[in-house]
Parts: sequence; C-alpha cells; structure tokens
Amino acid sequence: MRTTLTISLPDEISKGLATLVKRSGKSRSQVVQDSLRKQIALERFRDLRERLAPKGRKAGLICDEDVFREIS
Repeated sequence: MRTTLTISLPDEISKGLATLVKRSGKSRSQVVQDSLRKQIALERFRDLRERLAPKGRKAGLICDEDVFREIS
C-alpha cells in the first residue's frame, strides 16, 4: 500500500532538494523517501542505544570503543 503525502517546504529546503535531485538523478519522491528511511533508522538506533546504555554501563561498557573492543 502507498500513501501520498503533501508537505510545504521552506525555500532553503526546497532548493536543497532540487540540488539533490539534479545531482543524484533520482526523483524528488525517491530523494525524500531515502531521507525518511535514513531518519527513521537513525531514530530507531538512538532509541535502542538509549534503552541499552544503562545495561552496557552495568557491564562496564562506557563508550563505543569499549563495545568494539569486546566484540572484536
């Protein structure tokens, strides 16, 4: 199923979108979809990190380097 979304963009964002469309050769719809996918993934990552950080600290994992050291 597809949903159509109509939005209003400030001039600065509209110009940036036009630049990305030209540079990428993608449609405006594709560029916006890609951007939303990235933003959704980033928000999911942040949420997961926020929920797991307390458990990691209890295990002595304070920063990303600690995690990478443990899994490497």
